[in-house]
Amino acid sequence: MSVSNPMLAHDRLIHDSWARCREAGLEHHHAPRFEPLPRAALQQMLERHQALLHTTHREVLPYYEHILGNSRCLIRLADPQARVLRSWGEQPGATHSHAGFDPGASWLETSAGTNPIGTALACRQAVHVEPDEHFLLANRLMNGSASPIFDAQRQMVAVLDVSSDSHLPPSHTLGLVKMMSQTVENRLILEAFADRHHQLIFNTGVNNLDSQWAGLLVFDDNGCVLAANRRADSLLGVELPGLTVQQVFRLTPQALLDHPPERTFALQPPGRNRLQCLLKKPVLPCPAPAAAHRGTDPRLDKAMQQGLRLLEKDVPLLLRGDTGTGKEVLVKALHRASSRASCPLIAVNCAAIPAELVESELFGYERGAFTGASQKGSPGLVRKADKGILFLDEIGDMPLPTQARLLRVLQERCIQPLGCGDPIPVDIRLISATHEDLRQRVQAGLFREDLYYRLAGMTLHLPTLHARSDKRELIEQVWESHREPQQSAGFSAEVWAAFMAHPWPGNVRQLSAVVKVALVLADEEVIGLDHLPEDFLREAGQLPTQEQALPRPLLTLAKVSDLGELLQANDGNISRLARRLGVSRNTLYKRLREQGHAGHGGPSDLAEGLRGPAQGRVEGVQPWADGSSFALEQFDHRG
Repeated sequence: MSVSNPMLAHDRLIHDSWARCREAGLEHHHAPRFEPLPRAALQQMLERHQALLHTTHREVLPYYEHILGNSRCLIRLADPQARVLRSWGEQPGATHSHAGFDPGASWLETSAGTNPIGTALACRQAVHVEPDEHFLLANRLMNGSASPIFDAQRQMVAVLDVSSDSHLPPSHTLGLVKMMSQTVENRLILEAFADRHHQLIFNTGVNNLDSQWAGLLVFDDNGCVLAANRRADSLLGVELPGLTVQQVFRLTPQALLDHPPERTFALQPPGRNRLQCLLKKPVLPCPAPAAAHRGTDPRLDKAMQQGLRLLEKDVPLLLRGDTGTGKEVLVKALHRASSRASCPLIAVNCAAIPAELVESELFGYERGAFTGASQKGSPGLVRKADKGILFLDEIGDMPLPTQARLLRVLQERCIQPLGCGDPIPVDIRLISATHEDLRQRVQAGLFREDLYYRLAGMTLHLPTLHARSDKRELIEQVWESHREPQQSAGFSAEVWAAFMAHPWPGNVRQLSAVVKVALVLADEEVIGLDHLPEDFLREAGQLPTQEQALPRPLLTLAKVSDLGELLQANDGNISRLARRLGVSRNTLYKRLREQGHAGHGGPSDLAEGLRGPAQGRVEGVQPWADGSSFALEQFDHRG
């Protein structure tokens, strides 16, 4: 959606806002309705916007502390539905309840009247609202300014508000909120693109190239503009995304890239003022595509892209998913695609380490630190992950005392091995995973709340196999990875129907086990329902009757006078004939030998003695050296 709507004059903004309030049925004496969210919906909203909250809190607000410190201001970040995500600073002394400043409170014009957040959202531009310009009397002790925030795709993702109960000049708060929102937008663009693409920063003078009001343009090796801030649009008089640098500057991409990075130079866009420019090269090389999580479910693709971007910015990731959904697979894919791919990935299963050994395993120890300690000491798993990635699986099972130590490590970026007095710095990126709801464990007193918020910089949810949109593709990939070259028959229609309808409580891990069993039992046949494990069919409500599961053979093995003829009638398929006779393949080979057929010693001999369709189906197998009846080397892992 374009953000190039013409800017409306202030008086027109307020007039139009009051008209919208009246159309919504509001009266000046009405109390604002903040319509708080239920707890679960509030938590989901906060999780959706974790990355934005992190960017605002950690990378934007610190730059403006010196400005905010001289004013009694409240800063609020709201989502595109005008619901408060978080507040910073002093709360204005308004007459209505404090509920309006709590996370989840709605400041839509239809429920809270004319106000900075709701009005900026409605008109899609920065706005200042004086006390007497609020539609509702209850809000007229506040004045403030708000500005929408747009992401790299020019979609509105938030509204930033600076409010106060003191009479600050409009130019102060409006200028501040515009600068802060521009800073957030710049950070969102850089986080999305700058690590792997070129940046061009430009402004009207050399001295203000480091300003947040400088134009920012990100382009690829071919000169295509991938993203740009609104200041860049303003300086060049055109919406930049989708254009090329040649269209904008009348300059080839190579000519632009020939300028030395980090050194200023001048460009003269056609019909515009001369600009001072600075070129920045990509920080990272483009990685190979990271498709190790397999499949094309958009939720997994989104988790991969978001996770990689946040990992590079040292935002801790928390993976949430049921057992078997592929959390470890995703972690390995993130590691391979990250700038730390050449550094270690250290995985720790917090549920598998005895409680009394967790601290020594994680943080290490000096020699002689405790009875039974190795004389060489141990660096600990955290220190082994230095410069790399530490993956804490089943983090919910970590003992509370260890949680306290881990929190200190994450805060101080140092560890202190047992028996060692000096802290040791560590440089790690952190990924944690759990199949549990850590918030519930926090409420139950089983998990530290402060550690939870340290770990959950961003929570990535992995869908269950049953819920994945790419389930069929994933099943085919698992079958392809486990089958032998000659096993090309695939699945019957009944099996496909069972697979697509099955609840898959064990997720991808269960799928892998079921496919392995089916391939072993089916050999080179089409995989049917009778090749699937009984517990799988029971879960699907498709367990065959006893007669179906174990069909009674029409002929017993003892009554068959010529097994060789019967084998040829079954196209030489040993497995199929064995099932129809109700015996194992070993027993069938033994009976073939007893009936005097050439090839009775094993399948390789049998291949020589049979003619017709059976010939060649067991080619290349060798009998055991001791002459025993079953000799298929590649079958020893098939059952």
